[in-house]
Amino acid sequence: MRPTRAIISGTATTAVLGLLLVPLLGQPAGATAPAAPDDGARADAAGSAAVGIHVSGGRLVESDGSPLLLRGISHAHTWYAGETGAFADISAAGANAVRVVLSDGTRWTRNGPADVEGVIGLCGENRLVCVLEDHDTTGYGEEAATSTLDTAADYWISLLPTLQGTEDRVLINLGNEPYGNNAAVNAGWAADTSAAIQRLRDAGFEHTIVVDAPSWGQDWQGIMRDSAADVLAADPDGNTVFSVHMYGVYDTAADVTSYLDAFTSRGLPIIVGEFGHDHSDGNPDEDTIMAYTRSQGIGWFAWSWSGNGGGVEYLDLVTGFDPAQRTMWGNRVITGPDGLAETSVRAHVFD
Repeated sequence: MRPTRAIISGTATTAVLGLLLVPLLGQPAGATAPAAPDDGARADAAGSAAVGIHVSGGRLVESDGSPLLLRGISHAHTWYAGETGAFADISAAGANAVRVVLSDGTRWTRNGPADVEGVIGLCGENRLVCVLEDHDTTGYGEEAATSTLDTAADYWISLLPTLQGTEDRVLINLGNEPYGNNAAVNAGWAADTSAAIQRLRDAGFEHTIVVDAPSWGQDWQGIMRDSAADVLAADPDGNTVFSVHMYGVYDTAADVTSYLDAFTSRGLPIIVGEFGHDHSDGNPDEDTIMAYTRSQGIGWFAWSWSGNGGGVEYLDLVTGFDPAQRTMWGNRVITGPDGLAETSVRAHVFD
């Protein structure tokens, strides 16, 4: 049974409560590379101790200092572990990255070292930067049976022997949408996120760490926005990227641009870790999301390749994991304006 989750729709001043069902789920010709980093960014990358993908000048770069503009698709691996062909299909659709749903075993079947190693291998074979995320944290404080960010940290640390040496092609998404809309619980987001980051660093992780916003990832209360600088400062490597999920809260161009500007104006690294073209909590402005992230050099991941249910099947990019059956949403992401065909560039690590 696919769980449900509550979402606050609209802005912080005009919030409307609704229900959002949790989805269970070669460089294209003409693609334009992001602008090269300035000399300061290159010097910072060359002179730093960072290994692999890392943050430089508020942007993601590869180990050689070249810009990395993530253009990806989410894949619900933990619920559809047999759909391994999805990695090749996502790559063939033009994505340069894939966000992979995993479980720490709290809520769904745990993805252990052998499985995660296999996922990383599939990403590499298909020239995809691999963003691994722990989905069991979804909606903590509001959804039953979720894990904490501390539990997520335990999970990643258990996988350290598998993940070491993959820093040039793997990012760690600490926990998916780690808090619901419980204001009292959400007040701990910054402290809990900082503590989990520090635990990973103390364990020896040198990967870029991606952290999701509270309030089901949409941060309609501005908790991540207002405390992002403090969380980044808590990372001794300064290698943390913030991730907002854009659904019904981001239903106007102003909502999209003002939120992203709040990060880029302060040199804070931000990606859109999930977004859709419609949802039960409102109608996101996908055109602005895609156009503005392109103009600002911000990465994104469309939700999701296939396997959605519970009334949100419209979020499938293809039907039944069949790349020949693209949906309207799939066509929009893959070949539409500001989509993969126009903006996705392979990471240099796969050259």
